[in-house]
Amino acid sequence: MVKKTNNNRSLAENIGTSSEVPEICHTPVTPAIATAKGTVLFIAILAGFITPFDSSAVNIALPVIGAEFHMDAIALSWVATAYLLSSALFLVPFGKIADIYGRKKIFLYGITIFSLSSLIMTMVSSTEMLIVVRVVQGIGSAMIFGTAVAIVTSVFPPGERGKALGIYITAVYIGLSVGPLLGGVMTQYLGWRSIFFVNIPLGITAILLILSKIKGEWVECRGEKFDLTGSVIYGAAVVAVMYGFSVLPDFKGAALIAVGIILVIIFALYEMRIPSPVIDITLLTKNRIFAFSNLSALINYSATFAVTFLLSLDLQYTKGFTPVHAGSILVVQPVVMAMISPIAGRLSDKIEPQIVASAGMAFTALGLFLLIFLTETTPIWYLVVTLIVLGIGLGLFSSPNTNAIMSSVDKRFYGVAAGMNGTMRLLGQMLSMGIAMMIFAIVIGPVEITPAYYPQFVLSVHYAFILFTAFCIIGVFASLVRGKRSPIVHNLIPEKGKK
Repeated sequence: MVKKTNNNRSLAENIGTSSEVPEICHTPVTPAIATAKGTVLFIAILAGFITPFDSSAVNIALPVIGAEFHMDAIALSWVATAYLLSSALFLVPFGKIADIYGRKKIFLYGITIFSLSSLIMTMVSSTEMLIVVRVVQGIGSAMIFGTAVAIVTSVFPPGERGKALGIYITAVYIGLSVGPLLGGVMTQYLGWRSIFFVNIPLGITAILLILSKIKGEWVECRGEKFDLTGSVIYGAAVVAVMYGFSVLPDFKGAALIAVGIILVIIFALYEMRIPSPVIDITLLTKNRIFAFSNLSALINYSATFAVTFLLSLDLQYTKGFTPVHAGSILVVQPVVMAMISPIAGRLSDKIEPQIVASAGMAFTALGLFLLIFLTETTPIWYLVVTLIVLGIGLGLFSSPNTNAIMSSVDKRFYGVAAGMNGTMRLLGQMLSMGIAMMIFAIVIGPVEITPAYYPQFVLSVHYAFILFTAFCIIGVFASLVRGKRSPIVHNLIPEKGKK
């Protein structure tokens, strides 16, 4: 349902509701609004770049970080996992908070926190401090990702949304692309701490643009009560499951995972009983496209995120490459992703996202299958070809799947939908790292990776890629069964509490 805008509402707020206008009223976009849309997209691009750049650059620097702080394989995994865990804990709650109190406000706070914590990362002096600051970075990242996609979706109408999301996701992939190469160069010649300086000027630029160019606010759920209890239950469930994976095969790990699953059930039951839930469960139970698109995202990221982590360690440990050399190889995958993503986004505006995303999942499964056969003597050309296949798959999957998620809900749920989408990504990434950590714990144990343990390390990598391939094959079917999108994307979920 389209609401009228009054003359006192700001341009940004009017744009926030204009995503419904072209489809229903066929109102042309004015040049002023088009300019504002471009500004919003540029800010989102900056934010979309710095967070994945940080993650991918840190991955390439992990061996150097581990050597400085004498960290074992499991502790080293937590440098990446702590960031993902805190992001996943706060992403959905901050998405809902943004819907209640303002998406621009939360987005601005997130950029500020992320930039400041990046500065602090250049001064850490211990393993404990390093992981704590990564947690704070993750909180800032959650505030960014919980709002950026929602704002872009609010600004761009359905006929342009896939293209805009494709451009945004391209920025994410460019961050992933530059991260390994630039991170490798900076780590080798300037030290690993230097990679965090890149975030600071980009973050400041985004902050200044938000303060000077975006005068309005997007508040679709003003006056709703924030579901603190549900958020706490949700957070406890995520922590229990993720920490459980990190201590497997110990019995405590299995027990924590079981507790996490029980908490998820309690969370779902609680959310269905309250008037203003942090996650409207009907989005999952009564909206098939939304539910299966999120499931597909969870599976895709579960199967792919640890690939860079594992290959980075493999190239530098067993093959003896420098960080620069390893980064120049790993950059192939995200570069291909960045090339394919905007094309896939435009395709998803014209044909069913289900078709494009499912094809992407199939390519991804093929790439993971090829990685199963890596050995210490595998030629580089084989690895490059495999990374190209993976890049094509991930590029075809991500923007169409995001378009399907965001276009399947009413604008009141954009923040929550973006948060859910981001949460599936982060939960998938955590599950991917959790699987890698679990395999390390079983096969290698809590020891520093030295030449004496290289055979066990290679075996661990093989086991991981076998599991990831199986995940992605299941993901192809999850993507296919989501169904076709409805030509009417508004009010798919009934508004609670309204007669």
